[in-house]
Amino acid sequence: MEILWSEKKKWTFFALPLTFTTYSLTEDKLLIDRGFLNKYQDEIMLYRVLDLTLSRNLIQRMFKLGSIKVVSSDKSCPDLIIKNIYDSQNVKEQLSELVDKARDKKRVFSREIIDDGHHDFDSDVQDWL
Repeated sequence: MEILWSEKKKWTFFALPLTFTTYSLTEDKLLIDRGFLNKYQDEIMLYRVLDLTLSRNLIQRMFKLGSIKVVSSDKSCPDLIIKNIYDSQNVKEQLSELVDKARDKKRVFSREIIDDGHHDFDSDVQDWL
């Protein structure tokens, strides 16, 4: 499994990586590693991703950071926020391209992905920053 992109979540104060969360992207999975003493790993299969949203508030823009909201049909992790990462626009584009490739590879089309209605797309953007 080749890691195409990996980065630690930054703390917005001076953009320092003072957390124990690492995001990694492979050809077909988005991996989230959390924890210091107790380690946890979540994964989202890319063909299950329904929507990607990029957000950058003033402080994030000052430190060249951004957050990406990933909405998926994954049962254990339906909504994920990739918080405070560098070069967030390019990461979002790379993620979007890999989602399309994964769907083509699995022969999954958007009409086959049915949203169960639990997502609140109209929520205030500040709630997930």
